[in-house]
Amino acid sequence: MEPVKLGVIGGSGVYDMEALTDIEEVKPQTPFGEPSDAIVIGTLSGQRVAFLPRHGRGHRISPTELNSRANIFALKSLGVERIVSISACGSLREDYAPRHIVIPDQLFDRTRERPLTFFGGGLVIHVSFAEPFCPDLSQALYQAVKATGATVHKGGAFITIEGPRFSTKAESNVFRQWGMDIIGMTAVPEAQLAREAEICYATMAHVTDYDVWHKTEETVTVETVIKNLLANAEVAKKAIQNLVPTLPAERACACQHALRDAIITSRDVIPEQTKKDLRLLIGKYIQ
Repeated sequence: MEPVKLGVIGGSGVYDMEALTDIEEVKPQTPFGEPSDAIVIGTLSGQRVAFLPRHGRGHRISPTELNSRANIFALKSLGVERIVSISACGSLREDYAPRHIVIPDQLFDRTRERPLTFFGGGLVIHVSFAEPFCPDLSQALYQAVKATGATVHKGGAFITIEGPRFSTKAESNVFRQWGMDIIGMTAVPEAQLAREAEICYATMAHVTDYDVWHKTEETVTVETVIKNLLANAEVAKKAIQNLVPTLPAERACACQHALRDAIITSRDVIPEQTKKDLRLLIGKYIQ
């Protein structure tokens, strides 16, 4: 199969792109189980692009139940070097209004029940995560969204909560006091798993609501989220089309070498089964 360099993780409506040709579906097996659903691969602007419905078709997998390790590993196995995440988010600031788009540059983890790493089982790896989103891909994504004419903001701290419930008012107000800008349920652990897989990762976060802190706007509901997300579906698709031809063939960022100085375990004590299972990720550093 021809390597697929760009992966898009999102929902229904985004991979159903009119410009997508030569479509096929694959469901790679991974050491962590199956991905959320079959991955749709098609040609866009002359390049093969992989689309993965994060919650499965029909939105049947909750944020806590997502097998993010299988999702990222599956995309890596296809040759993916860059991932764009399309996510709904709540806004924690007045000027990031519903139907605006945010390209965040920081991440804050408030999850509690999710596997956060590929590693363990006799192999300890500490990746650098000071900049959780790839700066190069985020800049390219910002320009691609801006070219659609949509209102887009570059930068912001994205807090990820466990879910599946929405915030209490007390939580929402505390997150604002902490300096958080947007809130969602899926950026963790996707972003750090992508870094461990040496894949560039950026998020196109679609503001659907003001969470529950806003005094004059209605409290967030599923109906509000879906209505505003669907309203921005065409913007998301157009942004991906804009992005593809702008991506350079070779990456210049540090994401591609994230594991080079991160492996702390002595090579001679790493279990052979761990080496075998994770060869796709560590093969160029550990034989």
